[in-house]
Amino acid sequence: MAEGFLTCIKFTIFVLMGTEHYIAELLYRYNCVMVPEFGAFLTQVRSAVINESNNTFLPPTKTVSFNEQLTSNDGLLVSYMADVEKMSYEDMQKKIALVSQQWRQRLEAGEKLGFPNLGQLWLNKEGKTQFQPSNEVNYLTSSFGLSSFVASPITREVLKEEILELEEKIPFIITPEARKESGIRPYLKYAAVILLAVATSFTGYRLYNENLNNQQLVRQEAQQQVSKNIQEATFFNTAPLELPVISLNISTPKKRGAHQIIAGAFRIKENAEKKVDQLKEKGYDSSYIGENDYGLHMVAYGCYDDADEALQQLRTIKLSESSEAWMRSVK
Repeated sequence: MAEGFLTCIKFTIFVLMGTEHYIAELLYRYNCVMVPEFGAFLTQVRSAVINESNNTFLPPTKTVSFNEQLTSNDGLLVSYMADVEKMSYEDMQKKIALVSQQWRQRLEAGEKLGFPNLGQLWLNKEGKTQFQPSNEVNYLTSSFGLSSFVASPITREVLKEEILELEEKIPFIITPEARKESGIRPYLKYAAVILLAVATSFTGYRLYNENLNNQQLVRQEAQQQVSKNIQEATFFNTAPLELPVISLNISTPKKRGAHQIIAGAFRIKENAEKKVDQLKEKGYDSSYIGENDYGLHMVAYGCYDDADEALQQLRTIKLSESSEAWMRSVK
């Protein structure tokens, strides 16, 4: 009988020390973990906040609270601990009830119950349960890895002084503050702009005159050289000057017919040229006829002056070659 009592005490101490650990594990996945006959630990999502007093940025988190009125057994904690500890549901329910009873006795005795990673529980003078969360663990899994950080405040006066120093070095960049401090500085800026414009105009006019003078000198030298050549030719050769006959072979572009049977239009000119070669191999008098209004390169099976002949060829091509062929008439 004594051995059974010691075993019961040891197991009770084990459950007492490990129950809050299982509660903390469940709070990562659930917003409410109820301890039968004791109360419920609740979590509520809190948005990211900025503490202006110490310039601290806090990430989104779950805040833990306690409600002593939720004492019924929803089976979550009992099932989870029974599965982990390899015990039956009924035995674990009895052990948790014993733990809840011991927790209440300690609170009534005036003790503070400390739950690691959860907070502290105690009774006030009116006998009501008080809870202070520890806020050491963030149970919001979506904020995993995020921690609070402190940002140093911006020293705006220092930046203003730096800007004023830059304005002294670059007088054309002037802020409204500096403009108020000095009423002469804007007029100096406008005067500098006007002087720059006048100097640019004089420079352009001078370059234009130099260009005209250079062109005139070149023309004079060319005329002198031509006159010298004519004089030399007249002095050394008094016979009638026979000019050589020059034959010029001027190839006039072949005029296309006004009625063109279109084989296709291509985005890339090289593809259009390949199409022309393919049609010529088949015996067509194919040609590249340029770009249309949409920037596509057009290829024709042939070009005809007679509209009836073009229509006849179009019918033949539609039956034998491509039904997508069509006729284009140009003026």
